[in-house]
Amino acid sequence: MIQTLIGKIIGTRNDKLIKKYQKRVQAINALESKYEVMSDETLQNEFNALKISVQNNEKKLDDVLEDSFAITREASKRILNMRHFDVQLIGGMVLHDGKIAEMKTGEGKTLVATLAVALNAMSAKSVHVVTVNDYLANRDANQMQPLYNFLGYTIGVITAEVKDDNQRLQVYANHIVYGTNNEFGFDYLRDNMKYSLDQKVQKEHFFAIVDEVDSILIDEARTPLIISGPVNRKMENYESANKVAKNLKPQEDFTIDEKNRVILINENGIKKAEELFKIDNLYSIENAALSHHLDQALKANFLFAKDKDYVVQEGEVIIVDEFTGRLSEGRRFSEGLHQALEAKEGVKIKEESQTLADITFQNYFRLYEKLSGMTGTAQTEASEFLQIYNLEVVSIPTNVPIRRKDLNDLIYKSEQEKFEAVIDKIKELYSKGQPVLVGTASIEKSEVLHEFLQKQRIPHTVLNAKQHTKEAEIIKDAGKKGAVTIATNMAGRGVDIKLEEEIKQLGGLYIIGTERHESRRIDNQLRGRSGRQGDPGTSQFYLSLEDPLLRIFGSDRIKGVMEKLGLKNGEHIESGLVTRSVENAQKKVENLHFESRKHLLEYDDVANEQRKTVYKFRNELLDTSYHMGNRITENREYALCESLKRAQIFQGDTPENFNLEALSAIIQEDFGIQIQKNMFNDLNDEAIYQLISDKLTQTYEEKMSSLGAEQRNEIERIIYLQVLDNTWREHLYTMDNLKTGIGLRGYNQKDPLVEYKKESYNLFLELIESIKLEAIKTLHIIQFQAENTQAQAQDSAQKILEELEESQENLDYNIDEIELDINPKKISRNDLCPCGSGKKYKQCHGKSGPKKGLLANNV
Repeated sequence: MIQTLIGKIIGTRNDKLIKKYQKRVQAINALESKYEVMSDETLQNEFNALKISVQNNEKKLDDVLEDSFAITREASKRILNMRHFDVQLIGGMVLHDGKIAEMKTGEGKTLVATLAVALNAMSAKSVHVVTVNDYLANRDANQMQPLYNFLGYTIGVITAEVKDDNQRLQVYANHIVYGTNNEFGFDYLRDNMKYSLDQKVQKEHFFAIVDEVDSILIDEARTPLIISGPVNRKMENYESANKVAKNLKPQEDFTIDEKNRVILINENGIKKAEELFKIDNLYSIENAALSHHLDQALKANFLFAKDKDYVVQEGEVIIVDEFTGRLSEGRRFSEGLHQALEAKEGVKIKEESQTLADITFQNYFRLYEKLSGMTGTAQTEASEFLQIYNLEVVSIPTNVPIRRKDLNDLIYKSEQEKFEAVIDKIKELYSKGQPVLVGTASIEKSEVLHEFLQKQRIPHTVLNAKQHTKEAEIIKDAGKKGAVTIATNMAGRGVDIKLEEEIKQLGGLYIIGTERHESRRIDNQLRGRSGRQGDPGTSQFYLSLEDPLLRIFGSDRIKGVMEKLGLKNGEHIESGLVTRSVENAQKKVENLHFESRKHLLEYDDVANEQRKTVYKFRNELLDTSYHMGNRITENREYALCESLKRAQIFQGDTPENFNLEALSAIIQEDFGIQIQKNMFNDLNDEAIYQLISDKLTQTYEEKMSSLGAEQRNEIERIIYLQVLDNTWREHLYTMDNLKTGIGLRGYNQKDPLVEYKKESYNLFLELIESIKLEAIKTLHIIQFQAENTQAQAQDSAQKILEELEESQENLDYNIDEIELDINPKKISRNDLCPCGSGKKYKQCHGKSGPKKGLLANNV
């Protein structure tokens, strides 16, 4: 009842929006007669006039929308021989408003995007169009380029093939940039590892249109983008852990929780593992790494299946994307799981890597001033889009009513019976020439079906991750007479299967699903391959009680019904009740995945505040006009205070009891200058501080005086950059370790997320402190020879830069699996001074003068 009520409310809201957009459609249509009589040159001049008015701030984008859409449609008619339907105009307005346009398959989403792209590109800021793979990015860009060029826009495509940074710079300089979500995300991370503002390829994040938005912002949002480098830590014996794992037996030594994808080793298994490893205690501190590797080896052997979760090609373990069925080359599982799989398959084990930069898709796409998306299936996740991205889903009517018949699911007892029934149906359809597209949930199942069809001598093609390079050729023929196509979920995205009139007479494309996916959207995408633009078609799913979804999440209700009916071998049940039960099982899984994505985002939101602060400071350092003088002065005072605390010179009440010998040693160690302890005789704490401060300033200025202002500033900036990057990487490594173990706090009745926020906050304060101290100490200790000082300084700066840039090479680009106040607390005037003197801050370093701001927020 509540869901029905919510549905009515959502429907009402959706209907109101559609009516609002339809009024503007009428206004756009009224302009068609005005623009269709113009010559090409006049039409282009009209469009340019709109651009100029926007760029001169005479008009806003919304003011010129109707004229822009009308001109774009007229240009499309002339250049592409395609006229935008009224519903496509609505889709364009939805995208411009920063919403998600839900449009069924075959409604021409690629053409819809041109309306919002052409309008928003008038602002002279680059518009990004995001697709799910390189093939679609290239295809869409090539198809629409003539139209954009006619309107005076340049267009570029970012794919994995664009290796060179200079090429990427040129691509991003275009008015419109097509590319994949991975490429855009990794470019952002790489940009924040560059050592020159000129080398950064993404200059702004203005407006992005995400095609197949549910795939990118929902399905892939559980796996953050990670750039990693070698850990440079000792490699553990993965093969040893793999051998032990293979000697342990399910149920007897451990239990498998398929629902949560977890393996729980029991007492018997622990004892057996200890004997095989020849150790006394598997969970002692010294064996912590070994127990971790055993956990991963058990997962690799008993949870991850070859040709389902991964494939082995040319001696490498390559992940199979669970939503698309495509190979995710270059992507690796984290926390040693990938190494465990390599040990399992007997291929070369690559060393673990350390996170150097990471971001979730949620936080990357929230960088854009305006974000919108389009897909055929978004309404099932409408609440998540609204919660996480503040994106409203608008369901747009089809241009022509849908004629496809979506039949109830057929459920069999066993998988064998199910596949036999599928083969019989394929034979029936093949005999009359009706094309059929068979969807499978994994490569393994597509191979099983392939073998069945071979035995029956039915000609067919197989489209799975092993042949994804031939995807376009295979799928475009799936609607031909007598075609039998077996496809994994990859066939559900960005593919348009056109039918000839003869095929329409036969009933159109027949869709057979051999298994329900965990997400209803993936099933709907498969159904949507049939019935485009009013074409006839049919879809039906064949299921069995042995399917993972029904076995793990399905209710016992279905099983009970089948047992009561006493079904014989090969018989099935078919009813709306059963289909709804299956959908309820899918909803359970979708909720689990939503919680997983939400959980990931909650943790990344903490790191994201830190990331934004560090990247902002890093950008300041990259700016050659940024002068370091005041920052160095402040941080020198802070570093000196920390040295005085470390020396513990103020343990005595009087100057006679000061530990001056320790102070002299520490000042020499930290700053590389010698101060004899007799210089401190008869001086109080403030006088001692002032003497050292003056000496540090004097020696630093003398050293730097031989440099020109430009060389000096460059050296100071580069040293800060080097320290910032090194400490940030170590911080990320520490944060990774913190995140890995934080869940255990729950056993102590503590909220792991709250604990993570506290711990990461403290770690970030330590990061800021470390940057201040390390940068100042390095700057004070570095020395130049008297001769050719400026040239030498320039060479030193260049050498440091080259070493830093060299360290960026051969990095791995992985896709792996509130607001935090990051400002350090200011010291109250009545607090004890942090220098360790024992005095109140207002009576010590809180006095007026250069000692103020020792804990300045800026690093």
